[in-house]
Amino acid sequence: MFDFRNAIGAIRVGLWTRFAVAALAAFIAAPAEAAIHIDINQGTTEPMPIAITDFVGGAGQEASVGGDIATVVTNDLERSGLFNPLPKNSFIEKIADINVPPRFGDWRIIKAQSLVTGQTKMEADGRLRVEFRLWDVYGEQQLTGLQFFTTPDNWRRVAHLISDAIYQRLTGEQGYFDTRVVYVSETGPKNRRVKRLTIMDQDGFNPRMLTNGAELVLTPRFSPNSQEITYLSYHNNNPRVYLLDIETGQQEVVGEFPGMTFAPRFSPDGQKIIMSLQRGGNANIYTMDLRSRKVTRLTNTAAIDTAPSYSPDGTQITFESDRGGAQQIYVMNADGSNQHRISFGQGRYATPVWSPRGDYIAFTKMVSGQFVIGVMKPDGTGDRILTEGFHNEGPTWAPNGRVLMFFRERRGAQGGPNLWSVDLTGQNERPVSTPTFASDPAWSPRIQ
Repeated sequence: MFDFRNAIGAIRVGLWTRFAVAALAAFIAAPAEAAIHIDINQGTTEPMPIAITDFVGGAGQEASVGGDIATVVTNDLERSGLFNPLPKNSFIEKIADINVPPRFGDWRIIKAQSLVTGQTKMEADGRLRVEFRLWDVYGEQQLTGLQFFTTPDNWRRVAHLISDAIYQRLTGEQGYFDTRVVYVSETGPKNRRVKRLTIMDQDGFNPRMLTNGAELVLTPRFSPNSQEITYLSYHNNNPRVYLLDIETGQQEVVGEFPGMTFAPRFSPDGQKIIMSLQRGGNANIYTMDLRSRKVTRLTNTAAIDTAPSYSPDGTQITFESDRGGAQQIYVMNADGSNQHRISFGQGRYATPVWSPRGDYIAFTKMVSGQFVIGVMKPDGTGDRILTEGFHNEGPTWAPNGRVLMFFRERRGAQGGPNLWSVDLTGQNERPVSTPTFASDPAWSPRIQ
């Protein structure tokens, strides 16, 4: 339940877990043009020095949770590549009361440009209250502050929400930390892998199996509301497209199609799924209306058209096709008209995915024996490589369109796939920890 007491404003953070999180916004006025800001549109950005203190608490759980929240916020911001959290042993001032302005001179000595302070407190009703302040050290002013009420075991999500608020205030872009990733968990020998759908926080924590591994699962994709996943599974060797409700575990068969089915994905409004169906020797792009179950064919070639992905406004679709003799990327209108090729670089292009911002299409390309992940603009210009390796595949966008996740296969009999992330500069590449081998990630929209 939301608690509006003493609230200046409120933000809805949704029902992600089995209970509600209440968040109360308490913004402190700051100039419209703050002196402190990160321009993330630059090709290379020097990380901003930021000091993140342990959140002040009493004893026991309050104190331990305060330290844990500060650690998660530190890790979130550091992984973005835009922030340089300063070591705690360099801090001069020990924060005792977050309502008292800090000694800004002490923080300037250690070169901090911004400062995060916070507080945790257990309420009489058993809820955990978490507050934080973001300070401009050189401008000597508070930039923003938030207060959250939640259950004690939901502290990690609160930490991600705090990271998002800091990221947005300092970059002008929405954060991507309060999100989830669904992927295919792979266990067992390389020639007999058991594959299960698994969901986790974007930083690799809280993994949870969604399927039992009895049937092969492929290409999971989130709905626009983050509540459902569409994926492909094989039942008695027949491909089926499923919808899975993440929270209830309810599963629904969308359709069972003869031949092969590839890469189902939701439309931006969540009313359709788009996929590739093989009929005869060809594979073409089809849509299915989820209410009427009506199937509409969009391409009609004697080639393999697959891996469709909508533009964020739903007016266009990108897909791969070998109709020109090799895999290349094409774009068409949402009704199938105006099909045209946009990739013309060296190598074979595959798995195009439109950015949530609409400004780029990510792709996989095989060239000179390497698998690369790259991006290009929707008209095909600006083609550039972000990362390359033995086998990189399956790019998926963070909801703010600034970071990609993908999987990388290791060589050898003992090798397997692991998840990685890379930002649009290509300079900030990071492994994403999972308890098993992992492939085919799909990044959720922001949790509502």
